[in-house]
Amino acid sequence: MKFIAEIEVMPLKALLDPQGKAVTHGLKNMGLGELENVRIGKHITLEVEADSKENAKEKVETACRKLLSNPIMESFHFTLSEN
Repeated sequence: MKFIAEIEVMPLKALLDPQGKAVTHGLKNMGLGELENVRIGKHITLEVEADSKENAKEKVETACRKLLSNPIMESFHFTLSEN
């Protein structure tokens, strides 16, 4: 079976997000000061071949923990759907 994983990787809330700060500052300079606290992350989509949804979930979890995110600085969550 094939599954599609939609993964969101974001900086931990306790950490400074320099990209988000730069964008927040840029928005303020554009007259959009009401848009605040921008945080910038990554959106990753991938296909998983697995014999069950639980097996696919385990594979995606492993990929996120070992490669797609840095657990010291980032958190992740994902959704999984059948393709």
